[in-house]
Amino acid sequence: MQLCIFEDDRYGDLEPLSLYRPTFELVCGKNTLREKILRSYPGVKYSLHCRTYLAPLQEILNPGIEINKISDDECLFINGSIIASKDLSNIIPLNNSDKLYLNGDRIIAAHVSGKNLKELKSRLNVPIDKRLFSGLPVELVEVKTAQYIWDLIYQNGKELISDFEFYSSLNKNRISGKISDGVHFVEKENIIIEEGAQIKPGVVIDASEGPVFIGKNSIIFPNAVIEGPAYIGESSLIKSCSTIYKNVSIGKLCKIGGEVENLVFLPYSNKQHAGYLGHSYIGSWVNIGADTNCSDLKNNYGSIKVKLNGTTVDTGLQFLGLIMGDHSKTAINTMFNTGTIAGFSCNIFGSGFPAKYIPSFSWGGSDDLITYEADKSIVTAKKVMERRLKKMSDAEENIFKFIFSVTEKERTNKGFNIG
Repeated sequence: MQLCIFEDDRYGDLEPLSLYRPTFELVCGKNTLREKILRSYPGVKYSLHCRTYLAPLQEILNPGIEINKISDDECLFINGSIIASKDLSNIIPLNNSDKLYLNGDRIIAAHVSGKNLKELKSRLNVPIDKRLFSGLPVELVEVKTAQYIWDLIYQNGKELISDFEFYSSLNKNRISGKISDGVHFVEKENIIIEEGAQIKPGVVIDASEGPVFIGKNSIIFPNAVIEGPAYIGESSLIKSCSTIYKNVSIGKLCKIGGEVENLVFLPYSNKQHAGYLGHSYIGSWVNIGADTNCSDLKNNYGSIKVKLNGTTVDTGLQFLGLIMGDHSKTAINTMFNTGTIAGFSCNIFGSGFPAKYIPSFSWGGSDDLITYEADKSIVTAKKVMERRLKKMSDAEENIFKFIFSVTEKERTNKGFNIG
């Protein structure tokens, strides 16, 4: 018996973050969606199923795990875009008769065995859609999924609380590391500080509205304020006088300054200086220049619309800031309007507000956008990664080239400001 965590055919709705990673590697709370699923089925053998161009990198990142293969004669397929609750294994048991689980028209899971699985393997495609499981009995279930990136932003606080409950049961010594004189904890019992972390004088960690998790070897510099629920990842730096408001997740090896709230920062990204980001989702290897700010509320307090995959989507949200893909950069004093989506490997600069949709591999700002050629982008990315003692693999370089190719149609006109 094995578990297969897969991408379905709606991965495009999670762009630009899904361009560089499978949907199950997106973060909500402290963990990826994959990690949350596996937590519900401890010890089970599992495989991963993703788009073909992402598979070589997934093989590197997941040694010993089958990628795009099903080896057993019984398998529980789980959609990698679900935000797994603590009772997922009760809703979708690991061992069951063959069955398709749906939430509305979206596949959540499918249990397939024997002859059915043998036939399915010959038709297994990427991504997976529910037609692959036609003929199976159907059960409707209420399971949360991430349809758009802003679903992860708005679910982040609840997931931080859920993840804290899980990890607090594993941490008998919740406060480790070096705690300086003059640090002030509010509701200390809701705070985890791992070994090697340093909390400098004047820091306030307020867990009165939700837990705070400080990862190992991270440093919180003097006079920073952190409000829970919040997660600061391993070896990250929170700069002096920073304000980390609630519902913030910061991945490992990030540097964060200024003011942030209701936000997810994926690993290896920097926002070291003053400036505000809120209700936002930022990819890996991003650098936010000093005094970069985003608006996350319209002046008329109306519903925010975004441009995604060539269509306008009414989010129905009053608050939504910046969604930025991996390896993108902003210059100092960059401004973003409400509901801006910036793609993969963009270099954004200049006065005024740039377009609300900035295609991947864009170079420029409000006045003009030109193509940021893939070879030049790769050279820069390699330099950035080397600063963190990381070497770009051939698999990662090929992903750059593939994304450049598939997003080319978005950059069809010279000076393509399409906002």
